Amino acid sequence: MFNQDEELIELVHENSEEAKSALFNKYKDKIDYLIRKYTPVAKTLGIDIKDLNQEALLGFTDAILNYDSSKDASVATFICLCVERKIKKACLKAGTIKNKTMKDSLSLEYMYENINLPLKELIEDVDSDPLIKVSQDEEYEELLRSIRETLTDNEREVFELLIAGLNYKDIAVILDKEPKQIDNARERIKTKIKKILESR
Repeated sequence: MFNQDEELIELVHENSEEAKSALFNKYKDKIDYLIRKYTPVAKTLGIDIKDLNQEALLGFTDAILNYDSSKDASVATFICLCVERKIKKACLKAGTIKNKTMKDSLSLEYMYENINLPLKELIEDVDSDPLIKVSQDEEYEELLRSIRETLTDNEREVFELLIAGLNYKDIAVILDKEPKQIDNARERIKTKIKKILESR
């Protein structure tokens, strides 16, 4: 037996704009909450709030068009998952694009405006600077390639977001992890970078 949400989904599948509006109005607060949750990250990455809203609406549309009542998820859960997934993908993509557009002018001394730290300080030890001997752009690019090759997928995501200028809190939000997990990943990244530098 259908519940009210599933009945509205059925009507959406029959091209009912009224049903779509009813579902949107019902879940607008949850969608707005997810947009607010990612707004600080989006601002850091240079994503316009209108674009973030657009991504949320696309996620909502995907959810109501692809909802399958035979699955265990409720309509509410599925909508929230789709909206959040769409927003996260936009943030990850923006982080990658920001990283790529900045890379030609980057050096280890490049100051990230949001955190006022250069790359070497983002990933260095308190007692030593593992990247101090890397100073030229060519060496920097070669180092980045070597680092990326040694990292796991999860570590690479953390690394890319770090060098895109995001802080622990923002990275934890995007990757849906605890800040401590991000810190642990950063420690592993630092260890791998040291090994790369020691082998040079």
